[in-house]
Amino acid sequence: MASAHDRAVLQAIFNPTTPFGDIPGLNQEEELIDDDSGFDTELLKQVKELEMWGVSAAEAGDLQAALQLFSQAIQILPQRASAYNNRAQALRLQGNTAGALEDLDQAVSLSGSTGRTACQALVQRGLLRRLACQNDGAREDFEKAAALGSEFARQQAVVLNPYAALCNKMLSEVINKLRNPEASGMQ
Repeated sequence: MASAHDRAVLQAIFNPTTPFGDIPGLNQEEELIDDDSGFDTELLKQVKELEMWGVSAAEAGDLQAALQLFSQAIQILPQRASAYNNRAQALRLQGNTAGALEDLDQAVSLSGSTGRTACQALVQRGLLRRLACQNDGAREDFEKAAALGSEFARQQAVVLNPYAALCNKMLSEVINKLRNPEASGMQ
């Protein structure tokens, strides 16, 4: 069985446009958890239920109900990041990008930039910043989310890094020449 390092090297050889160290199927974001230990267990249970209902309402297309449920959760536990992150998604779907960014900022701040909610909020904020052509801020968010284990964020950070893109392109060309020496004129 190959080690993680061996798999990363093979990944770089066979897929030179991906960042070094990326291994398909290895997404550490799924392993992240939020530290909810500081919250009253009854209030936490109530808030998680409200968030679950809010997500269901949003998935059903009832964004107003979702926003109300997420706002209720925030009123009950205003220091918990998850409801801000969820409300940001509903606001974004409603077209309220400014409101979504405010909630994402709050989610990142409250989470201390650690845990699952921070990772999700950083990715979402990075996407919104990228759409607004704020590439430096987007790259920063993606790099932080990548450090937390998000494969998607790692890929986005590379796409936004002009030096990495240039290196990946050059490496890809060299590998293609090595694979097809006749096509490139090498003999």
